[in-house]
Formats: sequence, C-alpha cells, structure tokens
Amino acid sequence: MMKRQRLKPSVSRQTLLLLAGLLWIAVGTMLLSLAAGWLREGHAHVFLLVAVGVFAALLIHHFGFLRVVDKNLSRILPMEGKRCVFSFMSWKSYLMVVLMMAMGMGLRHSPIPKPLLAVLYIGIGLALILSSIRYLRVLLQTRKS
Repeated sequence: MMKRQRLKPSVSRQTLLLLAGLLWIAVGTMLLSLAAGWLREGHAHVFLLVAVGVFAALLIHHFGFLRVVDKNLSRILPMEGKRCVFSFMSWKSYLMVVLMMAMGMGLRHSPIPKPLLAVLYIGIGLALILSSIRYLRVLLQTRKS
C-alpha cells in the first residue's frame, strides 16, 4: 500500500486550480486555432460566422461551462492536503471529455462544411477560455488568503 501512495502524483489544491484553468485555456486555444484555419481558407461571410461563434460562446460559457466549473470548484476547494493530479475533474467529466473528443473527430471528418464547423469550434473554444478565468480568479483569491 505504501508503494502505491508514492506512485500517486499528488499536488496541492492551488496546483489543481492552475492545471484546470490552463487545460481549459489550452483546449480552447486548440479549437480556436482549428476554426481560424478553416476560416482562413476564405469564405464570403467570415465576419458573420465569427460573430455567431462569439455569440454562441457567450451562451455556452454562461449556461453550460460555468456550471461545470462551479461543480469542479465545489469539489476542489474543500480538499485538504495533497490530492491526485487528475482530481481537478470528476471521473464522469473525464468520460464526457472522451465523448466530446470522439464527437469532435467525427465532425471534423464529416461532410459538414468547415466554415460551419468553425462556428461551433469558436463557440466551444472561446467558452472554454472564458470559463477558465473563474479557475484562475479563484486560484488568485486562495493565494491571497
């Protein structure tokens, strides 16, 4: 049992908050990068597509991802001592991430035009980045206290 505990990568609550925020930013940036590449190929209504994507991001951020962030924060903040580095998300959330990755791969290989997919990717990517701010803000608040 003792060897098993030494192999478990344990980190502080503040590190979990930082990892969660940075991971959400990284994934959001990757999605925005894919969307930008698809829109760079030229489309007559690029500004409209981006505007719709930004509007979708605000809705996804406010009505979807903030709930997930708050749920994760309510689990992370009471944690005492060092915890597993992967505990910034619940196991159910990891399953959802796998499902979302599979759906993303399916969409990228579907016949749906890339400019339309770019709207979805802008919406989800920007929403992830916006929502990550809450992790980082809470991290700064916990460091002050």
